[in-house]
Amino acid sequence: MISFSSFYQQIADSTLQPWLETLPAILGNWQRENNHGNLPKWEKVINKLNYPAPDMLDLSTSVTVGSGEQLSRGEQEKLTNLLQLLHPWRKGPFHLHGVHIDTEWRSDWKWDRVQPHISPMKYRTVLDVGCGSGYHMWRMLGDGAERVVGIDPSALFLCQFEAVKKLTGQNLPIHLLPLGIEQLPPLDEFDTVFSMGVLYHRRSPIDHLLQLRDLLKDGGELVLETLVVDGDENTVLVPPGRYGKMNNVWFLPSVAALTLWLEKCDFADVRCVNLDVTSLAEQRSTPWMRNESLVDYLDPQDISRTVEGHSAPKRATIVARKVQPNQELTL
Repeated sequence: MISFSSFYQQIADSTLQPWLETLPAILGNWQRENNHGNLPKWEKVINKLNYPAPDMLDLSTSVTVGSGEQLSRGEQEKLTNLLQLLHPWRKGPFHLHGVHIDTEWRSDWKWDRVQPHISPMKYRTVLDVGCGSGYHMWRMLGDGAERVVGIDPSALFLCQFEAVKKLTGQNLPIHLLPLGIEQLPPLDEFDTVFSMGVLYHRRSPIDHLLQLRDLLKDGGELVLETLVVDGDENTVLVPPGRYGKMNNVWFLPSVAALTLWLEKCDFADVRCVNLDVTSLAEQRSTPWMRNESLVDYLDPQDISRTVEGHSAPKRATIVARKVQPNQELTL
């Protein structure tokens, strides 16, 4: 069974120590009640990843664990077969002892677009909300973050993350908790909070922004990436049915509307640092993610539209700073 004891030990003398009052019970409840039928199989995969400590670890330019020279071709094939049991791999890529996990998303491209516009990670305590299998968390650590915590309720993403972490052979200050943000006890101790690809899945986007704010220190930085539409500060798309075959897309604001939302939630210095239409080269099916992908969500006669007729996915990355709320005088 996946254990969180290392996380508890590492935060015992950190600013996250107050979480020890509540998180063990929350995560213990998750361990008792998680009934995903594949979880025992995935945990067995992790238990079988008994490989030598890697001869190199690169987290600054990629997520590469081991040069690949330590394992024979047969051992690499065995590792490939084990990791394929954790299919589908969506966020990456990963290079693990010579095995290239070519994930659905080229998350490295997104990181390369975002990283130049955010505060340096060095010495920062960072939270990644909706972190998936943790690709961006590893890059945050590689850029010098002191501690990285990710949250995502998916048991599969947790197991993929734990597989990569086990292969590093190190007890690094990086942890994934299988929780949604609503389960996370409030604690305004993070220097940077990321929320990438989450906002449009929330029924109440304003509540999500407030939850993100309440996890930041005063002056802390929010890095928010979400689907957007063209328009002014009053433009918000509420898809009447599905969007790109997704049935859990609620609100797609314009950049101007999202900026206004953030300012009303006590964020300042709000700026859009990247705006681009997702390309078929950045999100696609691969041998490591054999399900439908972006090309299947778009109109085959006009890839500038989704199959439902909406504008194709356009993503904006917004960076903002938490400030104290305005204090208004009352009579």
